[in-house]
Amino acid sequence: MKAILDIVKKHKEGLPLGIYSVCSAHPLVIQAALEVALSTDTYALIEATSNQVNQDGGYTGMQPADFRELVFTIADNVKLPRDKIILGGDHLGPNCWQGLTSEAAMQKSDILIEEYVKAGFKKIHLDCSMSCSDDPVPLSDDIVAERAARLCQVAERAWKETGGEAPVYIIGTEVPVPGGATEELDELEVTSPEAATKTISTHKKIFEANGLSDVWPRIVALVVQPGVEFDHHKVIDYKDTKAKDLSEFINTQPHMIFEAHSTDYQTASNLNNLVRDHFAILKVGPGVTFALREALWALDQIEQEWLAAGQTSNLKATMKKVMNELPKYWQPYYTSEGQQLELDCQYSLSDRIRYYWPQIEIQKAYKLMSENFESKSVPLTLLSQYLPLQYQAIRDGEITASVEEIVIHHITIVLKQYLNACRPETV
Repeated sequence: MKAILDIVKKHKEGLPLGIYSVCSAHPLVIQAALEVALSTDTYALIEATSNQVNQDGGYTGMQPADFRELVFTIADNVKLPRDKIILGGDHLGPNCWQGLTSEAAMQKSDILIEEYVKAGFKKIHLDCSMSCSDDPVPLSDDIVAERAARLCQVAERAWKETGGEAPVYIIGTEVPVPGGATEELDELEVTSPEAATKTISTHKKIFEANGLSDVWPRIVALVVQPGVEFDHHKVIDYKDTKAKDLSEFINTQPHMIFEAHSTDYQTASNLNNLVRDHFAILKVGPGVTFALREALWALDQIEQEWLAAGQTSNLKATMKKVMNELPKYWQPYYTSEGQQLELDCQYSLSDRIRYYWPQIEIQKAYKLMSENFESKSVPLTLLSQYLPLQYQAIRDGEITASVEEIVIHHITIVLKQYLNACRPETV
C-alpha cells in the first residue's frame, strides 16, 4: 500500500507526518471522513472492525465486500476518487470467537482475513492477542506471533489471487480493548521499550520461520499503549514525558512507526504530540459516533421545543426504547443501575449507542427528523441555542439547515483535529 508506505517513509525521515484512521460503519461518519479528504486532497483511511463486519455479518449485518461497497457508494456520491480511499481491517483475528477453541477460532479468522483482503482491504491489523476457550491467559508472545504469521500467510495468498497493491500489516500484543475500557481508569502503564522489543523480535523470528521474510518491510506499525484511553466518563490524557523512552525506541526500527488506538477524546495538542512522538497512525472510532449522537440529541431537543407533539420524530426516546428492548449490545459493558445506568447508556464515552443506529425503528425516527427539517423552516434561534457552531456555519453559508449537513459538520470538527495533527499539507 504505497500511500501508507510513503507516509511512514517520510515520517522516518524526520517529517512529523501521520495518518488518522476512522473506525466506523455509520454512513454519516464515513461521509464526513470522505468529504474532509476531498476538501483537503488527502487520503481517507476507513477501517472496519472484526465485530462490526465479518463473514457472518457482524453487528452491522455487513460482510467485508458489503462494507467496501458502502464506502465506495458514498465516495461516488461526494465525488471522491476511489483511489484516494484506503480500506483497513481492525482487530482481525479471533476477537469475535473467543468462546471457541483456539483452532476453531483460528479457522474462522482465516476466513475473515481472506474475505477482507479479497474485498480490497489493504491495511490489515493482525490481532491474535486474545485468549480462546482452551488458551492460557494471557497468551505468550510466541503464540500470538505464530497465529499472526498464520493469518499473514492467508492474507498474502488472498492478495496474490486478487491482485492490486500489496497490503501492509500492523502487529502488536499490547492491544487496547476495542471501543474503550469497561472499568473506571485512573492512569495507564505505558508499554516498555523492552516489551516492544520482545514483540517485534518474536514476530520477526516467527515470520521468517514461516517464509514471510519478504513481508517484514510491509509491517509498518506496532500497536502499543502510549498511555491513552477512556472509560465511560473520563479520558486518560497523553503524557509525553511518560512515553519518552517508548517514543525513542521506535527510532531503532527502520520501517516501523506506532499505531495508537483509543485516541478518541484526546485534546488537539495531545494528538499533535502523539504524531510528533511517532504514534503516527491515530485511530478514532467511538469519538466520532459520540459526536454524531451529540448532534442528533441536540436536533431532537430542537424538535421538542419547535414542533407539536404529534409531529416530532422522538428519536432520543425511540433509541432509549430500543436499547431497553434489545440490551445485548450494551449489557456486557454497563454494570450500573438506576440513574447511573441511564447516564451510561446515553452518554458513555464508549458510545455503545453506535450499535443501534441500523435498527429499523431508529431509522424511521431519523427519517422523520430529516423530513421535518427539510419541509419546515427551523428557527435559527433554536439552532443558536443548541448547536451554536452549526448555527454560525449556516449563517456563513457553509452548510444548510438539513439534519445531514448539521450532523456531518459536527463530526467534521472532531476529524479536523486529527487532520491537523497529521499535518497532511506537507505530504
